[in-house]
Amino acid sequence: MSIVWTVLIGFVAGLIARAIKPGDDSMGIIMTTVVGVLGALAATYIGQALGWYTAGQGAGFIASVVGAIVLLIIWGLVTKKKA
Repeated sequence: MSIVWTVLIGFVAGLIARAIKPGDDSMGIIMTTVVGVLGALAATYIGQALGWYTAGQGAGFIASVVGAIVLLIIWGLVTKKKA
């Protein structure tokens, strides 16, 4: 059941991150969910590395959204079309 919650929270975090970050992010619902879940995982890993979270404790929702925003910025830099 925790995987379902992770995907659900990642989807919501991805949607909020896309709404907050300016610019055109033309990606579908599946990519939004993937970016949100990866943002949550990245925030958890970085938080544990810095001592903010303990092992087994997930990142907070705000940290998940911030992680998703960072991934969206990186995604935009990687997929930027060259003129």
